[in-house]
Amino acid sequence: MALDTDTAKPERRRRSRRRRWLPGTRLGQLIILLNVLGLAILIVGALVLNEFRQGLVNARIDSLTTQGELMASILDQYATVGDPLPAMDPNYAAVALQALADPARQRARLFDPQGRAIADSELVADRVEQRALPPARPRGDKGLTLQLKPRPRGAVEQEARASLNAEVGKALRGQHVAGLRIGDDGARVVSVSIPIQHVQAVLGVLTLEANDVDAIIARERMALIPFILIAIAVTLGSSLLLTQLIAQPVLRLARAADRVRLAGARAISLPDLARRDDELGDLTRSLENMTQALSERMDAIESFAADVAHEIKNPLTSLRSAVETLDLVTDPVARARLLKILQNDVQRLDRLVTDISNASRLDAELSRDAPKSVDLERLIGDIVGLYQATAKPGEVAVRFHGSGAMEPVTVLGREGSLGQVFRNLIDNARSFSPPGGEVVVALQRAAGRVIATVSDSGPGIPPENLETVFERFYTSRPKGAAFGGNSGLGLSIARQIVEAHGGTLKAQNRLVDGKTIGAVFLLMLPEAKL
Repeated sequence: MALDTDTAKPERRRRSRRRRWLPGTRLGQLIILLNVLGLAILIVGALVLNEFRQGLVNARIDSLTTQGELMASILDQYATVGDPLPAMDPNYAAVALQALADPARQRARLFDPQGRAIADSELVADRVEQRALPPARPRGDKGLTLQLKPRPRGAVEQEARASLNAEVGKALRGQHVAGLRIGDDGARVVSVSIPIQHVQAVLGVLTLEANDVDAIIARERMALIPFILIAIAVTLGSSLLLTQLIAQPVLRLARAADRVRLAGARAISLPDLARRDDELGDLTRSLENMTQALSERMDAIESFAADVAHEIKNPLTSLRSAVETLDLVTDPVARARLLKILQNDVQRLDRLVTDISNASRLDAELSRDAPKSVDLERLIGDIVGLYQATAKPGEVAVRFHGSGAMEPVTVLGREGSLGQVFRNLIDNARSFSPPGGEVVVALQRAAGRVIATVSDSGPGIPPENLETVFERFYTSRPKGAAFGGNSGLGLSIARQIVEAHGGTLKAQNRLVDGKTIGAVFLLMLPEAKL
């Protein structure tokens, strides 16, 4: 019962953790949590900063749009000449652009209705000399047209020029255009293009550019660095923690297993890991229980081998003595008696070897055959019927009392092994019953269990031997019984098979008025529902 309790404790721990950590497990959720935490920090920081960056860009667009609309209105009022066909005077427009633009914060450019640049705040501020402008010329005169300095025709400049032309083209159709595009130097700029309209006529396009987007992004990236460092620290910390919680204990288990293999130790002992309430604790306890079970199995094998050697040595000693004496005996009666001893010892050796072979194969046979539903009433009926069919006059009779139920009495097990149990019990009962006696096998149901009894009419079992009869090679017989008629393994094999099927087998005495009238073996197995 102590073993069952020890086995049940880890299972209770697992069920308790399943209730606490559904749908995952404690160690599994810890691994997931620690690995996701660093990524979550980085993702949340990136989302917050991206939204902040988009807000800055939108605010910059709104600011440029407000300035552009104001500047376009002023240019429409003071740089427009001609009636009834209005047009924008390039000279006045350039002077007005110089006065209104803020080259330190943005770049302002002015385009005519054909999309040609007629003014640029960069050229006005940096490269054009400051001098008084001549009087305004009539509309027919050629106005001062600022020629933009040609730039190298690289792929970046071509892309920038194409995006600017597309933006100016949309504005010339009367649309307000705002957004991000590529500047002449390849950097991203916030650009706003506003058509300069006089009533319905588009006199030109004012474009305002702010090239501080990359600086804003750089500042945002610098702001993202603390989140990245925190994520890296959390990831490294989680990795170290997982190493201490998982990798190192697994390595200790591996080294302990190597010690068992190389040093010949009988069991793994890691008590500090066995106290852990997680999967590694379960693994450690399972390995300790497994190696303990293997150690017990090895001890049992050693004990069995010693018992076998002892049991075989007795008939061999008897055989050697009889053979050595046979040559010295001349009396025919004595020689016949010695030959009878030799024959009995040979039969005893044969019986011992057969039962030892069956006992040694028992574990392999039980593990190889898968349990199936067995109709126990039919099985016992067939076995008893075989005894009845082969019975000789004067031998012990065998009878069977069935359960009388309409439904089959079934158990989950192996039919061959269960049949061996009943044959061993019946053979044992017949060997103790007197000639003309009777062995009764009975079967019944009781509270989800199947109870089978095998009763004999022999002298019974001494109370102090009710358990020792199931020990290997126990061969205590009543007075007058033939020595060596049994190997002492039948009841031991029967109990081993019954326990492997989750049942119990015990011996009792049949009492009537306080007098022993025989022995009864009580077998209980869990019932299998069809």
